[in-house]
Amino acid sequence: MSIYLRTLLKSALGLAVLSASFAVLAQDKFPSKQVTLVVPQAAGGANDAIARVIALKLSEQWGQSVVVENRPGAGGNVGTAFAAKAKNDGYTLLVNADSAQVINPFLYAKTGFDSVKDFDPIAPLAKAGYVLVANPSLPANNVAEFIALAKTKPGALSIASAGNGTLNHLIGEMLQKATDIQLQHIPYKGAAAAATDVVGGQVPLSVQSMPSSIAFIRAGKLKVLGVVNEKRLAALPDSPTIGETVPGFGATPWYGMFAPVGTPKNILTQIQNDVAKALDAKDVQERLATLGCEPFKGTGEQLAQIVKSDLVRWAKIVKDSGAKID
Repeated sequence: MSIYLRTLLKSALGLAVLSASFAVLAQDKFPSKQVTLVVPQAAGGANDAIARVIALKLSEQWGQSVVVENRPGAGGNVGTAFAAKAKNDGYTLLVNADSAQVINPFLYAKTGFDSVKDFDPIAPLAKAGYVLVANPSLPANNVAEFIALAKTKPGALSIASAGNGTLNHLIGEMLQKATDIQLQHIPYKGAAAAATDVVGGQVPLSVQSMPSSIAFIRAGKLKVLGVVNEKRLAALPDSPTIGETVPGFGATPWYGMFAPVGTPKNILTQIQNDVAKALDAKDVQERLATLGCEPFKGTGEQLAQIVKSDLVRWAKIVKDSGAKID
């Protein structure tokens, strides 16, 4: 073989090796295609709003499309179970509310997923304010007046929720038990639909997240009777918590990101670090603040501990409330 041919062959082999190396690097790079964030609640609620803020920032960081896919149903069980069965390659992630992750296992006989065994926690994302709101025509302006009104009309007042088994439904059940009142529960297919009907006067009351109600509150179309969280909200500093009237009552809902169990550790670590960067970004913090939320930074290990401790906490709360979903 001539020197020319040997040189040409070596060059061809070198190019082939180089091309193969680039192909491996391209495969190793994450993400190299669209990432889907599964939200197991309807559009317009707190979890949906938070997921969209995070999706936008991650899309900017990664240079890849990050889309939110709403899969509501059964209080969040449908979408959560779907995410649990997704391919564990990092391209389908779950952004879930604490209600579906740590409360539903005690409300439903079958959820379709195991909150601990089926997921690799990535990071907490945010905390959201929750409020008891009413149509402005309701003749009560605070928690004490509301309780007094409800006791004069047992079962006559209706309370809207985002659906059976959702957090605002369960908070409503907790409130009834804590105050010894009776309300008629009206489940909707999502928080936005419930809030809209309270604004329209079809239902007088609802427990709502700040993202799904803050615009109505600011416009005077909903009035806040009390804050569900243990502490007053920065967005509503003059609105007392329910716990200030009903000692011991309170909850601060959280939202977190999870991956199907078995997702490669390097991908989990990268997403965790990129989520932390997103939560540090001023524009993300400002967007969350306009929703009545605040960033909740942490690691996957910390989120795992939160899930485990909250499973213990909510098991007792659900049992005490007597709430069950068939």
